[in-house]
Amino acid sequence: MVRDYKLSQVPSAERGRGVGPLRGVRRIATRVLAIAALAGLAACASSTNFYPTKGDAKPHPGVAKAKQHPIQGIDISKWQGNVDWASVRAAGTQFAFIKATEGGDHVDERFRTNWDGAARAGVPRGAYHFVFWCRSARDQMEWFKRNVPNDPTALPPVLDVEWNGHSQTCPKKLPKAQALAMVTEMLEEMERYTGKRPIIYTDITFHKDVLEGELPDYPHWLRSTAAEPEQRFVNRKWMLWQFTSTGRVPGVQGDVDRNAFYGTPSDWASFLSTDCDPREHRRLSEQGLCTDK
Repeated sequence: MVRDYKLSQVPSAERGRGVGPLRGVRRIATRVLAIAALAGLAACASSTNFYPTKGDAKPHPGVAKAKQHPIQGIDISKWQGNVDWASVRAAGTQFAFIKATEGGDHVDERFRTNWDGAARAGVPRGAYHFVFWCRSARDQMEWFKRNVPNDPTALPPVLDVEWNGHSQTCPKKLPKAQALAMVTEMLEEMERYTGKRPIIYTDITFHKDVLEGELPDYPHWLRSTAAEPEQRFVNRKWMLWQFTSTGRVPGVQGDVDRNAFYGTPSDWASFLSTDCDPREHRRLSEQGLCTDK
């Protein structure tokens, strides 16, 4: 995903606003229209290239299989400029993850515009936070909570974990134990705030260094733009696959990241109604959180 490199080193003093977990029934009620629209779009899709109105400026043969997945979405930040969300939805886009925050003092300039625009167009959307390794987990989650609405209609939040190798202010890599502790703390705080199990977004380098064999209870969103995720990520079940950064989607000017959901329209409908990966969690606890099958 896209990151910015103008974060200060001064810790943020702002505090977030906690909200208790949401009940499963409430989630189902807020997603009925999205699921109904999903059924209609899925019925019209091709069996070999779903939603052919979308394209790729630089397609890679290693990820051709991604186009066969019926549930397709995008992720967006300020770099996509002004997005025509009605056109994005009309093209068959089933979800969008929108950059919200980075580190402890940066908010994407177009977050609220994209957040509100996607909602008005009926595109299920979630927010993502890009981790900055020179700020504490607590600072970053306080910033996230201050700037991201706790919206019961939203998709689960995403924690974007990659090394910031090109950052001018924080290019360092942390030891595995330290990085894993930070990631775990942020995931737990995200879940407390939203009442939804967060999704982990990562690339192959960070996965090898930190996540391999770890955090199996969280859904993973994997970046793999030259091969299928199963060929690169060891023993990692994926829920979302980012398969290109040069996608073309009506309503978005220029390149945009395209993503695929692993399963069927029925699996997606289950995810929309519970915010839980249906392969792992078929129901919600009394507190509204994902629980075992």
